[in-house]
Amino acid sequence: MQNLKILNSKEVKRILKLLNEQFGYEEKLECVFLINKKFKVYIINRDISRVDLEALRIDSLGMYLGTYKNGFRPSIEGSQIVGPKAKKNILEITEEEMNKWLKGEDFNVDTELKGFVLVKHKNDFLGCGNIKEGELFNYVPKSRRLIIVNN
Repeated sequence: MQNLKILNSKEVKRILKLLNEQFGYEEKLECVFLINKKFKVYIINRDISRVDLEALRIDSLGMYLGTYKNGFRPSIEGSQIVGPKAKKNILEITEEEMNKWLKGEDFNVDTELKGFVLVKHKNDFLGCGNIKEGELFNYVPKSRRLIIVNN
């Protein structure tokens, strides 16, 4: 398992501390954390310890939680795990803005928030963006962007 490293408890605590500082997320995730060479963090059930990972040549395993580099940037699924328990840096967007977001567009927002934010429309967490100088930068991967949004 040359491309993935299982994080020790100290490294996991660092990630959970960042999630707390950035989003007010205080829960403890009861799972194994793995990181690859591109700083992508994955989580998987603790039963993975029963598998001989050294015999496998894999780049990812489990669910992609986010990227751990210059802070922690949750993936879409990561934002859906963290979001409901987050207490800060949540940007509520309108339906029109949601349509832009789902298409992968960057757009201006009227907010005091800065840095990484969880993007939310009504009860749905749509991912994580970065606000710089009033502009929300979109991190939705090209492969997951919608061309047409049906409401």
